[in-house]
Amino acid sequence: DVKPFTPEKTKEIVMSLQQPAVFCNMAGNWPALHWNVKYLSAVLEGKTIQFRLGLKTVALVPQFETSCSYVKATLEEFLAWSCGQPSCLSGPFSCYDYSKYWAYADYKYIARIFEDKPEIFQDVRWSDFGFPGRSGKESTLWIGSEGANTPCHFDSYGCNLVLQVQGRKRWHLFPPGDTSFLYPTRIPYEESSIFSKVNIANPDLKRFPEFRNSTAHVVTLSPGQVLLVPRHWWHYVESIDPVTVSINSWIELDADHEARVEEAITRMLVCAIKSAENPSDGDLWLNPTEVEATSHEINLQYLNKAVSAYLKCQETSVSGQARSSSNGAKQRTNTSCKRKRREAGCEQESCTLLTQECDFPTPKAEELQKIPFGPHLIQVLPQSHKTSVVGAVAVESDGGDLLHENEGEHFGKLQCKRKRLLMSNDCETAAHQMDSDCSPCTSQTALSTNDLLDCLVNPRVISLEVQLLLERMRV
Repeated sequence: DVKPFTPEKTKEIVMSLQQPAVFCNMAGNWPALHWNVKYLSAVLEGKTIQFRLGLKTVALVPQFETSCSYVKATLEEFLAWSCGQPSCLSGPFSCYDYSKYWAYADYKYIARIFEDKPEIFQDVRWSDFGFPGRSGKESTLWIGSEGANTPCHFDSYGCNLVLQVQGRKRWHLFPPGDTSFLYPTRIPYEESSIFSKVNIANPDLKRFPEFRNSTAHVVTLSPGQVLLVPRHWWHYVESIDPVTVSINSWIELDADHEARVEEAITRMLVCAIKSAENPSDGDLWLNPTEVEATSHEINLQYLNKAVSAYLKCQETSVSGQARSSSNGAKQRTNTSCKRKRREAGCEQESCTLLTQECDFPTPKAEELQKIPFGPHLIQVLPQSHKTSVVGAVAVESDGGDLLHENEGEHFGKLQCKRKRLLMSNDCETAAHQMDSDCSPCTSQTALSTNDLLDCLVNPRVISLEVQLLLERMRV
C-alpha cells in the first residue's frame, strides 16, 4: 500500500506537467480495480444504460456520435453480446453483428449510475493524487467492446486523469501546438469538445495534408495504470481488448474561467448560425449529448455569467497578490461543468460559477526539470518524424521498461481514386470530392455554412475574440 509519491508530490506533478505521462503503482489498493463488467453488472442489478454503437469498418472520415446507433441494455446483455452468446439474438444487440460493430457505454457519470449506492463512490480514491474529497462521485465510467473509440478531440476544461480497470486502451495524443494540423471543427457541436476532422486511424492526406506535420504520442494503457492527459492535448482513444473499463476525472484548472468565456462565444455563434439554416438540409450538427440548441437569450446570459466570473477572479487575484503578468493570474473554479452538463444535472442557465483562492502557482522552469520520471512515472514519448509508421509506446503493467511497438498504421500516400464513405454529418464531401486525375472538381467548390463556422470558431480566432471582449469589459 506504500505509494511511490505522496499525495502532495503527485498533485504537484499533475498540476505542472505539460506532457502526457503514466503513473504506475499509485492505485494498486483501490477497490475500483475490481470494477470489471461482471462485477458492475451484479452491482447494477439489471439496470439499463445507453450504449453507442459504431461500425468497425475504418473510413476516411471520423465516426462521430451523430452517425452512430444507440441502444439501452444491461451490462449482462452487453457481456453476452461481446462474448457472442446465442441469447443476444433476441436482445437489444440483436440487430448488431459483433463482428461488424463495437459498443461503448461512454461518459457515464458514476454519481448518476450508482445514485442509490453512494457507498461505492469511495472505491475511487483520487485523494492519493492530492485531491482530498474527490472520489467516484466526481468521476465518469467508460465501458466498451473491442474497437470502441472516441473521435479525436481535445477538452476545453481542465486536465484529465484516467484509471484503466479492465482490458487495454490505446491512446493517440497530440500536443496543443498541433491544433492547426488536426483541422479543428465544432461540427458536430458539443460544449467543451473540439473535434478533429481527421480520422486518426485512417487519415485522408489528400484533404488534410497538414496532418503529416503532427506529432503523435501513443501509449497503450493497462489495468492499474493512470494516464495524465494535460490541458488541451488532443486524444483519440480505442479499446483494443474484447472488453474494457476505465474511470476518469477532470481536474479543474486556473485557465478554466477564460475557457468558459471562449465556450460561451462559440455556443452563441454556432447555435445562431446553424439554427438559421433550413432544417430540411438534414445536417446533424448537434451532438447527441447536447439535448437542444439553446436560444440566443440563454446563450447571452451564459456569456455574461462567464465574463463576470472571470473578471471577479481577476479582481480577487489582484487584491490578494501582485499581478505576475499583463493578463493577471487566473483563479481556479470549483465546478467543471464539463460537456454533457445535462447528464450531470447541471443546466446551462442555472450553472453556478463559484470561485475560491488559487492554490496552484505557475511552476518555474527549474521545477519542471525535477519531475521524477522513472518506473513509477513514465513519459509518453513522441514518435519519430522520420517514420511513416505510427509507433505505439506500450507501458508494462508492472511499471517496467517501455516497449516500443510498430502498430502497422501507415501514413503513406493514399490512392487518388480511393472510395470515400459518405456520412450524413460530413457536410464537406461535395466541396472536397476529387475527380479521376486528383484535381479538385471546379464545379463543386461552393462553400458551406460549416466551412464558414470552421473559420469563425477556430480556437485561435475565439481566443482573440475573448481578449478583445475582456478588454472592452475592463474599459
